Amino acid sequence: MNSQATFSHPAIGLSIDAGGIRTNYHDAGKGYPVVLLHGSGAGITGWENWHDIMPRLAERYRVLVPDIIGFGFTERPEGTQYKLKLWVQHLLDFLDALHVEKAVLIGNSFGGALALALAMRNAHRVERLILMGTPAGDFERRTTDASSWYYEPSLENMTQLLRNFPYDPSVVTEDMVRLRHEVTVKAGGLEAYRKLFPEPGKVGDIKIIKGIPESDLEKIDTPVLVLHGRDDKVVPPECGLRIARSCPNAELHMFGKCGHWVQIEKYEQFLAQTNAFIGDLA
Repeated sequence: MNSQATFSHPAIGLSIDAGGIRTNYHDAGKGYPVVLLHGSGAGITGWENWHDIMPRLAERYRVLVPDIIGFGFTERPEGTQYKLKLWVQHLLDFLDALHVEKAVLIGNSFGGALALALAMRNAHRVERLILMGTPAGDFERRTTDASSWYYEPSLENMTQLLRNFPYDPSVVTEDMVRLRHEVTVKAGGLEAYRKLFPEPGKVGDIKIIKGIPESDLEKIDTPVLVLHGRDDKVVPPECGLRIARSCPNAELHMFGKCGHWVQIEKYEQFLAQTNAFIGDLA
């Protein structure tokens, strides 16, 4: 990874050694620890997914926002084999490095799957879960030329990519496009991202995506709040329903006219749902 000292970007925050991985993260507020976990996609960082949410939650909680290994400005050691077990361990090491024994995990998409996986294996470290656009079970996805795996860095291509996520494409701003594009150029970007996931196939191909099986979800006793956009084209709302049906202590809220970014598209409603679910911890 390029040296962070040679350029600036708002996604670059603090740095800590998490299990031998130099990890980029943001830390705001005081109180019960709440960890915000980003999704996947070209140019993604914890800051990009959560920068508008961080200050609001930091009024009541300690908010921690890491770049999980393989993403953003966190170190990527040569030869790393990226898989769910590694991502779970990195998140545990991050919590250990900050002496956080137990936390609320809030995850968007990939971050939601990571939160579920950690709760499955280390329930004693998770107080509650809030999940948005989170894969669960098997579902179909059609490969498009706007897939992050095939992304070639340019402002035009980043605009096309990001406009696939929300229900209303006007949510995608010029600043959002520019800052995510800069990450793909400055933080190891495209080459690093393609190492994370297998090639999705030719444009138009339908691929079966495998999320956490329902039989495993049934073992998660942690209280779960599932938030899903009814019009999510990336992870279908059926996945939110599966989580809500399978996890014993889950509840679901489905947002109309909302795509994959609940925390951005339904900003105030997301904060209201979140504070109602974890407000007694503040």
